[in-house]
Amino acid sequence: MSLPRPNNLDSFWMPYSDNRYFKQNPRMLARAEGMSYYTPEGREVLDGTAGLWCCNAGHGRREITEAIQKQAALMDFAPTFQLGHPIAFEAAARVAEMTPAGLDKVFFTNSGSESADTALKIALAYQRARGQSQRVRLIGRERGYHGVGFGGMSVGGIGGNRKQFGAMLPYVDHLPHTHDLKRNAFTKGQPEHGTELADRLEDLVTLHGDTIAAVMVEPVAGSTGVLVPPTGYLQRLREICDRHGILLIFDEVITGFGRIGADFGAERLGVTPDIMTMAKGLTNAAVPMGAVATSNEIFDTVVNSSPAGIELFHGYTYSGHPLAAAAAIATLGLHREEDLPGRARAMEPYWEEATHSLRSAPGVMDIRNFGLIAGIELTPREGKPGARAMDVFRKCFDDGVLIRVTGDIVALSPPLIVEKPHVDRIIGTLSDAIHAIA
Repeated sequence: MSLPRPNNLDSFWMPYSDNRYFKQNPRMLARAEGMSYYTPEGREVLDGTAGLWCCNAGHGRREITEAIQKQAALMDFAPTFQLGHPIAFEAAARVAEMTPAGLDKVFFTNSGSESADTALKIALAYQRARGQSQRVRLIGRERGYHGVGFGGMSVGGIGGNRKQFGAMLPYVDHLPHTHDLKRNAFTKGQPEHGTELADRLEDLVTLHGDTIAAVMVEPVAGSTGVLVPPTGYLQRLREICDRHGILLIFDEVITGFGRIGADFGAERLGVTPDIMTMAKGLTNAAVPMGAVATSNEIFDTVVNSSPAGIELFHGYTYSGHPLAAAAAIATLGLHREEDLPGRARAMEPYWEEATHSLRSAPGVMDIRNFGLIAGIELTPREGKPGARAMDVFRKCFDDGVLIRVTGDIVALSPPLIVEKPHVDRIIGTLSDAIHAIA
């Protein structure tokens, strides 16, 4: 098979990349199928990250491709401002069938970043609609990641994502993160210590009074390096939010669609939010799409309190895009037919033992896992944060396995169709790389 090769690397400003290094040392992917990518030279690279946490059903799924092709031939685009097209409504209904009971209203976006900003705007609109217009404050969490829009970036708590851009949104505060190496290192599943950190929300209520509109957290923090919530932590957040009239938003962009062994993190962890964001696995990444699911109460309050006409002045040209909707419907069909959450849950014990087998590797200071996610934290090189993990990333790619790194943390999240031999190869290659660059 003849695979495409780039003829010019100059024009593309690559996102979240060391552009100078890459264009001197390019590593390219040209084809994907099943569990693997292939380079332009035809070399296989086993996917240990489901692309970017998103290809949960594996690559090149015929059912999704054919759905997109069929829809493109039927109707390539239709607006959803004051108009509709059937497939967008069908896609929303399919999503609502999966979300927790009561979260039945679905607003389509194009990415997790747009979903985060949409969720925050809906929260503010709801508080105003119910007569609580003083509730303008948004609470995030240190080391949280909610995309790169100014709303999600402000509520997020990763310093590197903010330092170049000056002032963020006003009226934002943050809870502490839950990472506790001293007490929770090498925990399998949910850590025992740290539940009390949720009580810091009570401190913020004391500080800010009744001005808090919403709290946004990831059920399992992914992009910061896989931080699993302590047992009971999310339950306590839910209780405090209920007590003070604060909305609880779950960012399920990573944890949604089977990644941690259930349709959503809310289901696996036993806590239902008021608003839920999603993207990535929604279309298996075949076409960009995100969504926000809200409670019926939020929708009814915003819509019914408005005068005749537009109730929420927000939306995107591509909200409910026909091709994305087709991809979502096909993806959710595969999700059900192949029981991807069940496959993840069944593989979780083997995955857990395999990842924790790296405990004795040189420079490994912590390992965290939940569902089919793992974070392997490495000791930084003095004066060169992130360099050790980046060397591991490049070594693994050259040896035929794709991993992801954030700082000095290796993050793994394979497609949910992963089998035991794939796990063995991912962990074996990673182990060899860690030893080689020690």
